[in-house]
Amino acid sequence: MQKIIIDTNVFVSALIQRNYPYYIVDSLFSNQNIKLCISNEVLKEYQEVLNREKFSRFTDFFAQAQILLSEIERVSEKYYPQVKLDIIQDIDDNKFLELAETCKADFLITGNSNDFSMQAYKTTRIITPKDYWEIYSS
Repeated sequence: MQKIIIDTNVFVSALIQRNYPYYIVDSLFSNQNIKLCISNEVLKEYQEVLNREKFSRFTDFFAQAQILLSEIERVSEKYYPQVKLDIIQDIDDNKFLELAETCKADFLITGNSNDFSMQAYKTTRIITPKDYWEIYSS
């Protein structure tokens, strides 16, 4: 079973257009071989970002976001990281690496290659949605 962490930007992209993030999120809830890993801090970021007013210009964004958040809470496995890291320049993104270390995730899927410039953190591969979908999703 793959343990994955999904960066918030992937969920935002999935709600806006049908591309690799959308395909990943769509399969996430039906594929028994994938386990989405979250923490309280990551879930809080999902909730805050997916409720930002700037997304109101996209049709049905907020309604879809609420459904997505419910599904995330329903299917994910919650972890409670005890480690505090200061690796990424955008300090808010360190929570994803803290979660990765705690749950020993196989993949951290992100579209943020500026802050997540490394290819891996410990046992977790850091990968774009396109690469994950094309190489690892099966």
